Amino acid sequence: MPTARPAPDDLMPPRAPLDMREQRFDACAPARGALPRWRVSDLLWRVGAFGPALLITLSLIAGVIRWFDAGGFTLQEGIVVLLIGMTFIWVSLSVSAVVLAIVRLWLGRGRETRARGGPQRVALLVPIYNEDPTAVLGNVAAMRAELARGPRKDSFAFFVLSDTQDPSIAAAELRAVRLLQDDGDVPVHYRRRARNTDKKIGNINDWIMGWGADWEAMIVLDADSLMTGAAIRQLADALARDPDAGLIQSFPALISAETLFGRMQQFATSVYGWLLAEGLALWSRNEGNYWGHNAIIRTRAFADSARLPYLRGRGGRPELILSHDFVEAGMLRRAGWAVRFLARPGGSFEETPATLVDYVLRDRRWCQGNLQHLRILAARGFHPITRFHLLQGAVAYLLSPAWFALLVVWSAFLPMAQGPVSYFNPANPLYPVWPQMSRIDGVWFLVFIYVMLLLPKIVAAALLAQSRGVVALYGGAGRFAATTAVEIALAILYAPIMMVQQTVAVVRALAGAPNPWAPQQRGAAQYGWMTLVRFHWLETALGAVLLAGMFAGLLSAWLTPVAASLAGAVVLSRLSGVKVSGAPGPFRLDTPLSLRAPRVERCARVERARIAKALETPEAAAIAAE
Repeated sequence: MPTARPAPDDLMPPRAPLDMREQRFDACAPARGALPRWRVSDLLWRVGAFGPALLITLSLIAGVIRWFDAGGFTLQEGIVVLLIGMTFIWVSLSVSAVVLAIVRLWLGRGRETRARGGPQRVALLVPIYNEDPTAVLGNVAAMRAELARGPRKDSFAFFVLSDTQDPSIAAAELRAVRLLQDDGDVPVHYRRRARNTDKKIGNINDWIMGWGADWEAMIVLDADSLMTGAAIRQLADALARDPDAGLIQSFPALISAETLFGRMQQFATSVYGWLLAEGLALWSRNEGNYWGHNAIIRTRAFADSARLPYLRGRGGRPELILSHDFVEAGMLRRAGWAVRFLARPGGSFEETPATLVDYVLRDRRWCQGNLQHLRILAARGFHPITRFHLLQGAVAYLLSPAWFALLVVWSAFLPMAQGPVSYFNPANPLYPVWPQMSRIDGVWFLVFIYVMLLLPKIVAAALLAQSRGVVALYGGAGRFAATTAVEIALAILYAPIMMVQQTVAVVRALAGAPNPWAPQQRGAAQYGWMTLVRFHWLETALGAVLLAGMFAGLLSAWLTPVAASLAGAVVLSRLSGVKVSGAPGPFRLDTPLSLRAPRVERCARVERARIAKALETPEAAAIAAE
C-alpha cells in the first residue's frame, strides 16, 4: 500500500515542546503532597460501599454452607462456595454503589464554593486511526459550533491527531480539515504521523512533547465522541476551580444507536448507568478512574507523571500497555494529583457498537488490556483505591470464567435429584413431566443470581418512575415500564452468550492470541449467517449439550434459560443487528436521547452531510492536492 504524504506544516501551530519523563513501576518520584491521604468523608463513603458488599457476600456464603452441610460437605460443594464468594462480592458492590447514590440524592448535592482560577488554554484532542473523515470532522464542526454559542472564559482549539495509514482516508482527512479552517473562530489543527507508534497512547504523547507546553489542559476525545459546549465549559471550569485536580472524567451517555443491541445498551446506560456512576464517584472520591475519552487532563501534570513504561512480555520483549487509561489515572494520583468523576455533567456523549459481534471484538481488546493490570498491582506508590480500580477492571472479565465454572460445577456435580431422572412417561411420551424440586434446588440459586444482577436496574428504574416529568421523556409511564421489561428480558437472553464470549476472551488473552485493532463499526451492519455460525459455534455447541443433558435426565431443568440462550446464539446475534429505531412500542427501546436527539447530535448530522457533499467536489480534491 502506498504511503500517504505527511500533513502540511501550516495546519499546526508553532511547536511548543513539553518534556515527558518516562515513569517506572518499581520506583516513583516524591508526590507533590497536596492531597491528604485519608479524610473522614472518604472513609464513611467507602465503608458504605464496601461494608454492605462484604456482609451480603459473607451472609450468602454462610447460608450456602449451612445448606450443603445438612447432607455432608463435599469437595464439589466447597468449590461452589468458593466460586459464589468470588463472584458475588463484585455483584454486591454494584448494589452498594446504587444504595450510596440513593443516599446522596436524598442528602442533596452541595454547591461548588471554591473560586475559579484564571483563563486556561484548553486543547481538544481527537486521536483517529482509519476512521470515516466525514463522521469525525462532522463531530468536530458540531462541537465547535456549540462552543461558539456560549460564553468562553477559556480559549479552545481542536487538534485532529491522525494515525491513519490508508492514503485515501488520509487524503480525505486533509480535505475535510481544510474545509473547516475556512470558517469558525475556534481553530481546527491537524497532524498526521507517518507511523502509528504505540497506538493511541503514542499519539497523545507525541502531541504533548511537540505542542503541550502552550496548553494548560487537554480534553481527550474519541473518534465518536460528542460534547455540548456547556459540557466542555463545565469540565474546564471544574478543573479551574480545583488546583489539585489532575484529571476529571465525565460520564458519557450513549447516542445514535438504531439496532437492537445498540438500543439495549443506550437504554441501560440512560436508566441504570447514571446511578452506578454516581455511586462510583462517591466511593472513589479523589482516587477516581479514567476511561480514555471525554475527560479533561492538566497537561503538565500528565507530562510529569503519566508517561507509561513498557511491560516485559513473553521472551522479555517490551509490551505496550493497552488499557493505558486506568494506569495513567493511577500515575497521576501517585504523583499527588486528584482524579475525579463528574458523574452528572450532562452533554457528554459517545456511540456504542451496533451488533453483538462488534461488541465482542471490542471487548476482546479491552480484556487483553485489563488483564495486564494484574501485573501492575504491586507497583510502588499506588493508592489502595487505584489498585482496586486495576483489580476491578481485570475481574470484570475474570468473572465470566468464574460464572461459567460455577455453572458447570453446579450442574455436573450437584444434581437436583438422586439418580437418573425420567422426564417422559411411556403412557404419554410426547409431553415431558418435570420432577418436583428437591432440597438441593438450583432454581432458587438461579433466581437469587438474577435478582442480585438485576437489582441495580430495578432500583434505578423505580427511582425514575417516581418522577412523572422524567418518565414523560421516555414516552410515558406505560411505555417506560414496558421498555424496561423488554430490556431486562433481552439482557437475560444475551447474558449467557456474553459469559461464554468473555471466557473465550480471557483464554485468548492468557494464551497471548493477537487481537488486532480495527476502527469500530460505527453504523449498523449485518453479518451473514455463516459468519455468525463460525463466530458462535462454541455457544451453540454448549447449548445443545445442555439441552441434551436435560432431556436425558442428567442435568437440572433450571438450566433451561441458559441452555436456550446459548443454543440460539446465532439467531440472537443476528437479531442484535436488526434496526429497531422504527419498531413499534417498547421494542424501539427509546430513551429521551433517541426520542429527541440532542442539538449537538442533530448539528453533527448536518455537518457530516455538508462535509461529505463538499468532499465529492473536484475543487476539494484540488485543494488537498496543493
